[in-house]
Amino acid sequence: MTLQSRDRRALAFLSVAAVLTLAYRFWPAASAPVVAVSPADSVNFAEKRLARLRDTAAAVPAKEDVMKNVSAELAIREKGLVVADTAPQAQAQLIQIVRRIGSGENPPIEIRATEIGPVRPFGDAYGEADVSVQIECRIDQLVNLLAGLASQPELVATSDLRITSGNVKEKTIGARLTIAGIVAKKLIPAKRTTTGATGF
Repeated sequence: MTLQSRDRRALAFLSVAAVLTLAYRFWPAASAPVVAVSPADSVNFAEKRLARLRDTAAAVPAKEDVMKNVSAELAIREKGLVVADTAPQAQAQLIQIVRRIGSGENPPIEIRATEIGPVRPFGDAYGEADVSVQIECRIDQLVNLLAGLASQPELVATSDLRITSGNVKEKTIGARLTIAGIVAKKLIPAKRTTTGATGF
């Protein structure tokens, strides 16, 4: 098969275009413009960068001191957590605290009934365990019990108090106290997910 002159000219133009395209694509001087950087600009940039790095390095010890102080304060505050492996153990500790304070009274305050509530979230990082106790005592003993709860090393407080009449002759009152204690977040029960029933 012979090529006509028109075909030869088309092949020549095609080969020249291919060579020029390859040269433009792979020749760095042709594709990327040359930017001249003066030595003064690079020195100024390096000095500014060095100044920023020095400022950052100077701030590190101050940030480390703040972190140490915050960590120490958090450790002191978390000493008051009611430490337990399970929620029932934490709630039993709350009952023991009430018994311990009540045993110091004359006559000792006895717990007549207990009711255990759920462990609920307290903020984002902790839980709150609740226990309700029913007691019968004199009004001054109740005041001493409430003051004793406030002075405990554990983070406990009365979240609810209901007073009823007691024995008039002995001048006693009935009281139902709900004691709340702060616990670790791991004691909060996981929320159950419900799944639909599938038929066969």
